[in-house]
Amino acid sequence: MPAPKNAPSRPRRVFNPWRMRVLLGALILFAAITVFFTNSFLTDRFTETTRNRAELRLALYSGNILSELRRNAIVPQLLARDPALIGALNSDDFTGSTQRLISFVDEIGAASLMLLDRDGRSVAATDRNRLQSLHRSAAYFVDALRSNDTVFSIIEREAGGYSFTYSRRVESGGNVLGVVVVEVDLQKFERAWAGISDAVLITNSEGTIILSTEPRWRGLNEEEALTRQPPSGAISRAIQVTADWNADPGDAYLRGEAVMRTHTRISFRGWQMASFTSYASVRERVNGVLALEIMGFAILLALAFYFLNRKTAVRMALFQRESAELRQLNIRLQREIAEREKVQENLAVAEQTLAQSSKLAALGEMSAAVSHELNQPLAAMRTYLAGARLLVGRGRPDEALASFQRIDDLIGRMGSITRQLKSYARKGGDSYAPVNLGDALASSLSMMEPQLRERQVQINKTLPQEPVMVMADRVRVEQVMINLLRNALDATKSVEHPQVDVLLAAGETAMLTVRDNGQGIENLDALFEPFYTTKQPGDGVGLGLAISSGIVNELGGRMTARNAAQGGAVFEFRLPILDEEGAHRAKPAAE
Repeated sequence: MPAPKNAPSRPRRVFNPWRMRVLLGALILFAAITVFFTNSFLTDRFTETTRNRAELRLALYSGNILSELRRNAIVPQLLARDPALIGALNSDDFTGSTQRLISFVDEIGAASLMLLDRDGRSVAATDRNRLQSLHRSAAYFVDALRSNDTVFSIIEREAGGYSFTYSRRVESGGNVLGVVVVEVDLQKFERAWAGISDAVLITNSEGTIILSTEPRWRGLNEEEALTRQPPSGAISRAIQVTADWNADPGDAYLRGEAVMRTHTRISFRGWQMASFTSYASVRERVNGVLALEIMGFAILLALAFYFLNRKTAVRMALFQRESAELRQLNIRLQREIAEREKVQENLAVAEQTLAQSSKLAALGEMSAAVSHELNQPLAAMRTYLAGARLLVGRGRPDEALASFQRIDDLIGRMGSITRQLKSYARKGGDSYAPVNLGDALASSLSMMEPQLRERQVQINKTLPQEPVMVMADRVRVEQVMINLLRNALDATKSVEHPQVDVLLAAGETAMLTVRDNGQGIENLDALFEPFYTTKQPGDGVGLGLAISSGIVNELGGRMTARNAAQGGAVFEFRLPILDEEGAHRAKPAAE
């Protein structure tokens, strides 16, 4: 193309249409290659994301079911030792037994509770329709009479579906009095799955479906169940396809659309869980990205054709206008840069102020925490010093030396507590060792001995015969126990006959329960928040339970609180139990 007549003195590149066409062809080829590889990459990426989400949901479902089963497993053992139920079976007086079971069911969270006599007759039940019904041939009754432990049973219902029960025989003086039956509510998980888009099923060790989002699948194995599901033959083809693939993803067709099959094992009696997840969202997301990408290339091609067909004069005018716009944009950009620099300066000042406030807040929390945690040892030291003074005055120096030794132990413990207080603000790196919770509880009660003597509080302890071992830091565990005992003592100040029950049990997890007969807890939601307290000013700053909850969470456990049905508060914490080889048998419960 010839150069313009009024061309500037500076040399310009001559416009070459063939070069422009080559560039357009290269752009089209590049667009096709980019779309092809983008489609492949995004399909794999979104498919992997969908599979990961499906596996995560499956792990969450299985964890919830396992947690529900383990939580109800210890209930028959506790009810079989209930003095009221044992007394009712001995005297054949069951007037208050049903009401007692009803009071337990809300606290436990089970589907129903039932008490059977030695003949298999229901003498007490939370479901009054089951009273006086015979269960002599039921598996949960027969197996419980034959076993010394808790028995788990799966019973097929007449109306369809299954019921899941834990049962244990009730003994007194070596004689079998009856059987207590706890029905676990697993149907609530089916009701929860009803609102999801996945198809979920659970099979027992024999491969029979016992829980499912599709009621027609229960009682069948997976292959038979999927064969019955319409459209005809689609699901059976899906299972055949997935069975023939080894390394490839388990893609199939369920109800005429692409799905993936994921499965997992539930650590309970060989149960397995499987789900079918749709791929429809993957294609939609990929198509959305590809549409944007193609639109972008289309815009580039349109602009290229536009510039190709414009005349030189129009192109020059466009260049001039663009130059003017760029100058205006440059001016606006410089203005924005100046504004951003000013904002950065203000932000730096705000960050310095916030850092100073954080330091002051941390200092206040540490001071309150140290005061709270050292009050107990200081009170004990004051008591031991008073006793030692009396013993020296009476000419009994050997006994006074024992009091001084206890004071020395308390001083060492105060040093340990100050080292551990940082755990609330920052995760510690202290090494753990096997700890006997029975010994730790005895040490904690010894620490609280002066307060217990002064208040004349009745302590009821229930401890197992075998040691309950956990992997933890003993000082922190004792710190949690002392905080719970101290809160129980404070809660019973206004009670005429103060009483504190301490229960240590070992099952799937190690559990310590502290129950008082005080006024209970008004605000359970804010109980474990820092600086929340119900005590009078000067009696506490509200850090004890927050620190204790943080310690239990760091040890892999969980602390809970509730109000007892008979009045008073119940605090409970669970820790993963330690087996004989020094490894955790149970994972901490999920929230």
